Amino acid sequence: MYEAHRPSGETPVPSAVVRRTIAAIGRTLVTLGLLILLFVTYELWGTGIFTARAQTDLERKFDKQLAEIHDDPTLTVPTTPTTATRPGRPATSTSTTLNPAALVAPPEGAPIGKIDIPKINVHWVFVEGTHLNDLDDGPGHYPGTPLPGQIGNAAIAGHRTTHGAPFYRLNELTKGDRIKITTLAGTFIYAVAGDPFAVRPTDYFVVANTPDTELTLTTCHPRFSAEQRLIVKAKLMHRVSTKPVAPPKVVNGKKVKPPPTAQLATALEGQTNSLRPSILWGIIVAIVGAAWWFVFRRWRHPLTWLIGLVPFIPVLFVFYVYLERALPAGY
Repeated sequence: MYEAHRPSGETPVPSAVVRRTIAAIGRTLVTLGLLILLFVTYELWGTGIFTARAQTDLERKFDKQLAEIHDDPTLTVPTTPTTATRPGRPATSTSTTLNPAALVAPPEGAPIGKIDIPKINVHWVFVEGTHLNDLDDGPGHYPGTPLPGQIGNAAIAGHRTTHGAPFYRLNELTKGDRIKITTLAGTFIYAVAGDPFAVRPTDYFVVANTPDTELTLTTCHPRFSAEQRLIVKAKLMHRVSTKPVAPPKVVNGKKVKPPPTAQLATALEGQTNSLRPSILWGIIVAIVGAAWWFVFRRWRHPLTWLIGLVPFIPVLFVFYVYLERALPAGY
């Protein structure tokens, strides 16, 4: 039989199987790209919605605690700084004895106070703890460090690009900028001691205790990365602050013991393990997505596509929540 020969240089026409394979790969890549884009959207904006709701609840709780301290005559509260009585005489700060229970860190996740940095528009309630579930609600106080307003180095960490990004502009602070901390023990004004600087995530010395009253703020560096930590150091302005006190050693007859150094190191890295749940929910997303695709292939109609969104979006959202926690800390 005569066999036709393709002219030299002519591109061979792909078979139907090859064309379908190429189309399937293309659709798969487009789908993966959309899922990644949705995840980035969730990280940058979706997480902020939940943090905003948490902040509203935390502010309500802290304001209630603050009101109880001032309204209860059985509790003594710190006095406000005194004003200068004569020209040229500096103002001094005074303080009464505060209930020792107010000088101890609350349970993890509970509100401690408010942090205000007018220059970079920071007005947040901060909580106890620096695990990811704590930082998801707002800036977190490092366990094992003194509370703000106590003698020593109080340290607070915060997200920079997700969950409302409270410390997004931390790099803009310069020497002399004011940081206001309000706790149940009083109001404390800190002045930034120098320009922000970067350290490795394992440089735990930045949150080590000090003999004077300091404040350390930490966040990720550079933005959208957890490669380093950006550090801001500040010192208490005694003349305009409530008088600082030493952390109590005994509360309600029990000796207060700081957490071990290992816990402090874990706090600096801020990592938690959600790998298994993220894998499980990833499998569930794949199953629901495959079922959705199969049904739509059988009944190609816009209504079928919309109905498939109903189960897919919720499981995808739960998967994103666990996946975000499983990734390396990027606060």
